[in-house]
Amino acid sequence: MRVYDLIAKKRDGGTHSREELEQIVNGYVSGEVTDYQMAAWMMAVYLRGMTDEETAELTDVMAHSGVMVDLSPIPGIKVDKHSTGGVGDKTTLVIAPIVAACGVKIAKMSGRGLGHTGGTIDKMESVPGTRTALSQEEFFAQVNRIGLSVIGQSEGIAIADKKMYALRDVTATVSCIPLIASSIMSKKLASGSDAILLDVTTGTGAFMKTVDQSIELAKLMVSIGTHHGRRVAAMITDMDTPLGHNIGNSLEVMESMDVLKGHGPADLTEVCLQLAANMLVLADKGTPAECRAMAEAVIADGSAFAKCKEMFAAQGGDTRVLDDYSLFEQPAASFELLAEQDGYIVANDAEKIGSASVLLGAGRQKKGDPLDFAAGITLHKKRGDYVKKGESLATFYGAADKFEAAAAEYRSGLGYGPEKPEEAPLVYALVTKDGVARY
Repeated sequence: MRVYDLIAKKRDGGTHSREELEQIVNGYVSGEVTDYQMAAWMMAVYLRGMTDEETAELTDVMAHSGVMVDLSPIPGIKVDKHSTGGVGDKTTLVIAPIVAACGVKIAKMSGRGLGHTGGTIDKMESVPGTRTALSQEEFFAQVNRIGLSVIGQSEGIAIADKKMYALRDVTATVSCIPLIASSIMSKKLASGSDAILLDVTTGTGAFMKTVDQSIELAKLMVSIGTHHGRRVAAMITDMDTPLGHNIGNSLEVMESMDVLKGHGPADLTEVCLQLAANMLVLADKGTPAECRAMAEAVIADGSAFAKCKEMFAAQGGDTRVLDDYSLFEQPAASFELLAEQDGYIVANDAEKIGSASVLLGAGRQKKGDPLDFAAGITLHKKRGDYVKKGESLATFYGAADKFEAAAAEYRSGLGYGPEKPEEAPLVYALVTKDGVARY
């Protein structure tokens, strides 16, 4: 069948066979299918949708467009975690050491930040000397030796996804649930883990803005993973307000270490404990209650923090900074953002806060932009807090000439009111192959 006919088939609401999906996806990777043909097909998918089976096949075809990582040289169940992204989302740096300290192997590939969302690899590289580009042999050897390694994602994984994502970005087809699900899950299937926990963030700082949208996406991703023989669960977590108080690379590492030391912010600690417990459940370590207790125990006895230091040391990082934060690269200047009136903070838009941190130099406006590891924001007041005029809402760190633009961006997402707003739950639901449990 011609590509033209495949576009017409989806335009008219037809369902593709695996062979047809291979023709479209592999043809696009090889250059036989043009950008304009792929753009037309993706818009047809956006408007007409896909069946769950069709989406599962598309995901597998995309996964096989690049390297399929074989983790079998690492014995035992390997569990991965993926977040759909957010502001101040530093959970990987906390839960990977917790789960590894409980005896589950973590061989994780993570990404860099783009736009208002941060990336785990950038945060790790703010620890001086840390290597995130390990050879496959080094990666496997480290996981077998200490049970934990987090590295940058290989360029060869899910090649089709890289091309398709770049095109979706400029053709108004980003917010298409079958295309989002296949994009995320193709990378996860190619990364080789036996079990996958998905953290589907919801709200202003997330890609999915409503809980119902997030549950729809989570159900589809769990279905895809199950179809391909993986154990998959998804947590729906809140991202209307950033997790914790710090946004920025070294700032988020410091806050993550505080959680591992047992004195981190309550919201970040709670979400991390729930994520870690669900990863341990997927690894057959016990009931949800038993796994929660295990996660709490390795924080309390210091073994999770010790495991984190062991990982950074194995990858060349200067672990002294994890104990003494003054050894991190220091910001050029700081600035206090003050409240302009009395009242409760009723809106504290996470996306605006993330964008303000990018303007300070903590993130990238386009791929390849350099980062200022010390730049970022520490929140002193969040949604639901009462403030008086002149009180500090947040401290900005970075170059002084960037403070004005960043402050304007931050304030554009800020709202005051006379009454305390209703508290949003940290976790809305857990989605498994057995259904949706709402909290």
